[in-house]
This record gives sequence, structure tokens and C-alpha cells, in this order.
Amino acid sequence: MRLLIMSDTHVPKRARDLPEQLWREVSRADVVVHAGDWVEVALLDELESRSRRLIGVYGNNDGPELRARLPEVARADLAGVRLAVVHETGPAKGREARCAREYPDVDVLVFGHSHIPWDTVAESGLRLLNPGSPTDRRRQPEHTYLTARIHAGRLDQVELHALPPR
Repeated sequence: MRLLIMSDTHVPKRARDLPEQLWREVSRADVVVHAGDWVEVALLDELESRSRRLIGVYGNNDGPELRARLPEVARADLAGVRLAVVHETGPAKGREARCAREYPDVDVLVFGHSHIPWDTVAESGLRLLNPGSPTDRRRQPEHTYLTARIHAGRLDQVELHALPPR
């Protein structure tokens, strides 16, 4: 199972659309995960129509229309991998321990908000992933997203992808 993981797209505030490379990844993915800050509902509609399966949450920049359609926390069992998605996890300091306490029944937690790529494992074994942002790099050197695979009940081949400069 191939996953595409993105967050903080901020369309159309930071970009008119997702980069074409990301749309190609959408067509290849079995599951698209979006960790919030869509900004406009049009991107949600487009991703729903172009994805085999979409798992998404709302972020702090998402208004009532998006919040009416998306949860604050999404959970899914993907071929034996227990996934949770949330936009915000709080400060980086203590994140692993805090998230392990808040999500004890999860194998992988995808989050966004910071626009900073993150890939760590808590003492409990919880894997925390933040794909950064494909449209608003803030102080990061590149716009980014993640891909991963689930095979034999395990998440593997997690890869951070940098997008070419716009």
C-alpha cells in the first residue's frame, strides 16, 4: 500500500494549486493523507475526486465549511498499521512523550502545523511524521511532502521529497 502524506497546503493563499509533482503522486497513491490547513474547500473536493482514498483533518487555518466536513483527529487501520492524523501536536520539546500518552493505541501519528519535516519514534514505538509543506516552506530550505509504504503490517520506505523551486 502506497501512501502520500502532505500538510499545510494553504491553497489558494500560498499557491494557486498543488505542484504538478504532487498531483502525479496523488494518482499513484493508494491512500492520500492530509494533516490540515487546506484553507479552501475546493482543494478538498479535488483531492476527494482524484484520490483512491483520502484521510484528512482540519487545521487552525480552516474555516467552518472545512470543519463541517473533516474531523479534528482522523484514525484508520491501514493493512494492520494503526494511523492517526491531527494538525497540531504542540511544542517540539517533549512531543514524542506527549503524543505517546495522547495516542497510546496508534502506530503512526501524522501531524502538520509547523511546516517543519519531522520523523521520530517515541519510546513507546509510536512513529511521528510531519511532511512539512509543499507550498509554504517558511524557514525551511525546500517545499516538501512524504511518501511511504505499508507492507506486511509495517510502515516502511518513508521518504521525504523536496519539490523544485517555483
